Amino acid sequence: MVNLCDFEQEPMINYPTFWDFKVILEREVRAGELFESILKQREFKYKASNLSKNGKYQSYLLSVYVDSKEDRLSIFAKLKEKSKFVL
Repeated sequence: MVNLCDFEQEPMINYPTFWDFKVILEREVRAGELFESILKQREFKYKASNLSKNGKYQSYLLSVYVDSKEDRLSIFAKLKEKSKFVL
């Protein structure tokens, strides 16, 4: 049986670490240029994953070196501003 109290607690993440984001962009957006403009000199890598059924959207797996929870959430917010969807 699952203890539901465990779901209410924040997971323990040991920083610094690489964090994976799933980023969905319109297909014509140049992902590498977008990620470089957001992440500047930060260490990251990305790869294309799925293309939407109608070909309008492309998803990417973006792995970024983050120093802290605040750093991770800041990157998430910046990605969210420039993309269709971020997980």
